Amino acid sequence: MNRIQKFFTQIKGLLVHRFFQVLLFIILGLFAYGLMFSNVKPERVQVELFKPAEQTIRSTKTVEDTYKTEQEKEEISKQVADVYSLKKEYAKNKVDLISSIFDSAIEVNKETDPDEDHKEDEDKKETVKTDAQKVSILKEKLTDEVNKNIEESVFLALVQADEDELKIAKDSTITAVNNVMSSRIAASDVENAKKKVVEELGYMSISGDMKKASTSLARTAIIQNVFFDKDKTEEQRRKAVESVEPIRILQGQIIVEENQLVDRDVYRQLELAGFLNTESTIYPYIGLLLFIFLTFAAFYYYFYYSVSKKDNKYNQLLIFSLVFILSMATMKTVSILADLKNSNLEYIFPGAMAAMLIKILLNDRLAVAMIILLGSYGTIIFNGDTPGNLDFSMGLYIIFGGLTAIIILSRPNFKSKVLVAGLLLSLINMAFVFSLIFIMDSHYTRMEYLYYASAALGSGVGAAVLTMGLLPFFEAGFGILSSIKLIELANPNHPLLRKILIEAPGTYHHSVMVANLAESACEAIGSNGLLARVGSYYHDIGKTKRPHFFIENQMSEENPHDRLQPETSRDVIIAHALDGGEMLRSHKFPKEIVDIAEQHHGTTLLKFFYHKAKKQDESTLEAAYRYPGPRAIMKEVAVIGIADSVEAAVRSMKHPTPEKIEELVSFIIQDRISDGQFDECDITMRELSIVKHSLCESLNGIFHSRIEYPEPDKLGQKVTE
Repeated sequence: MNRIQKFFTQIKGLLVHRFFQVLLFIILGLFAYGLMFSNVKPERVQVELFKPAEQTIRSTKTVEDTYKTEQEKEEISKQVADVYSLKKEYAKNKVDLISSIFDSAIEVNKETDPDEDHKEDEDKKETVKTDAQKVSILKEKLTDEVNKNIEESVFLALVQADEDELKIAKDSTITAVNNVMSSRIAASDVENAKKKVVEELGYMSISGDMKKASTSLARTAIIQNVFFDKDKTEEQRRKAVESVEPIRILQGQIIVEENQLVDRDVYRQLELAGFLNTESTIYPYIGLLLFIFLTFAAFYYYFYYSVSKKDNKYNQLLIFSLVFILSMATMKTVSILADLKNSNLEYIFPGAMAAMLIKILLNDRLAVAMIILLGSYGTIIFNGDTPGNLDFSMGLYIIFGGLTAIIILSRPNFKSKVLVAGLLLSLINMAFVFSLIFIMDSHYTRMEYLYYASAALGSGVGAAVLTMGLLPFFEAGFGILSSIKLIELANPNHPLLRKILIEAPGTYHHSVMVANLAESACEAIGSNGLLARVGSYYHDIGKTKRPHFFIENQMSEENPHDRLQPETSRDVIIAHALDGGEMLRSHKFPKEIVDIAEQHHGTTLLKFFYHKAKKQDESTLEAAYRYPGPRAIMKEVAVIGIADSVEAAVRSMKHPTPEKIEELVSFIIQDRISDGQFDECDITMRELSIVKHSLCESLNGIFHSRIEYPEPDKLGQKVTE
């Protein structure tokens, strides 16, 4: 074990205690807080009234410009016209008044001028003979206010006219007054309205005096019927004022540009945005601390309640922490460079590196969590050192790139092609950057578009290169067997695989068959199928020391075990597991592959040689003919052990049928269960049933029935015929 592994082993030893787990998260939180501190620190600027600004200043928050809002409300209020209401009852009142005057005149005439039928009854009624008396009676029927507004000549004309003439005049006058008073008459329009009513009455077919009286009454009835409505005017103005949207200084909005004169309006806006406030505030610091606490509390909860094995959990925790530190440091460096060059260099940030590393070293779930964490922190770090700003477009860019990398690497063809995945990611990054630019309707020059495309390309390729460069360090430091390493070991040109192929071809073929069986079975129960395949390739590497002592390599040669004592044969056969482990260790193979070579037989009994020895010596002990073990600990080792025995047994069958194969597989699994070979492995009976079903399906596909071709001489005879 190298120094790096020893160092991380010591740290993992400390992480067994909850205190050190909490301490690690506190350290990570403080690290993140330190990197983002400057991005939330309230900015203070030096500006003077009526002097040019030394720098471009953007608002760090969204605040309402109350002064401009009030100005806008006053302007809108002034634009609301006064509301005038039409008093419709005025028309009715005047019509009723005119009607009453005419009716009163008709009554007076009836009372003072009795007809022939009433002339004889002079005792009951005195006859009024003069017009003056009639006028006096008419006035008594009306109010003083009405009498005051009517000319004397009108009264005289009313009492002199007969009933029919009065009725005609009444109808005409009422109609004319009603028509005119039904329209809106302002104070300035009264005279015009009176002229209009006079015009309408000019067509009456009555005597001149009566026409003049009617005209006079109508003119008297025409008055103003539209008046200023204070309440409605105030209501309209209130609604108009309420409809005014508050004028705000938006977050990120430029308040003043470099070298622009700071006038009173700009100075007031700077004051509103808090740039001239000398009082310090702690709210940004509290907000950042709370944000970091919430994110890391969630991750602590996940790791603390993780169902993973302890050693694997601590490995995950350390790898996650290191990748986080590397990514955050890279992010901060890129943001500083972007600020110094005053450009959008942040798009070159290789955020997908973290997702790729976690995906390859750990699992998809943690990779997604990591990229979401980096994306959320990226909105703060890439805010252009403008406190309060959150660059959500950059956060989306980081998250989208990371998720894309995870999806690409999930494809089998890309597991070992990190660089190819990086190139594909670069193209997708470019498309995403342009989508953001187009959505925001930003307009750039061709060179600027080329710059963005180059940054996105550098992000994807950079993530792939960094991933490839860092993977060996993580694999060496934590003893992790990644899928890329497994694919590398599965290369047929690997020296040890070529050694098996050349020196023990039968073993090589057997190993490939076992690999096919074990991979399918492991994937069926949710275990690492790739590990099972690669482990199967090397599980019998120890046979290359004495290949001809194993039947698959003997071809048609004589079996050397026929001339050897059982004890010698036993030692040769058992040695292949130990020899295989030693050979793999000497070639720096991962521990998982070494364990497969040493454990795939567990402590099973060499039944053939045991029974052979038993015949020679009844006192032979069974334990002497068992493999030394250890027994399988990983599910993959257990499955490979079953597949190894099943493949050899089925290959020795002369006419395998599906029924015979299923019976044989069931027997081998049951025999291992009863022999206690799975006692140290967490494989379940349900999983063993699935393994059995998978093995039977695979074997039936390999050893399916074939067409029985005729013998060569008969075949030649048929051809000639």
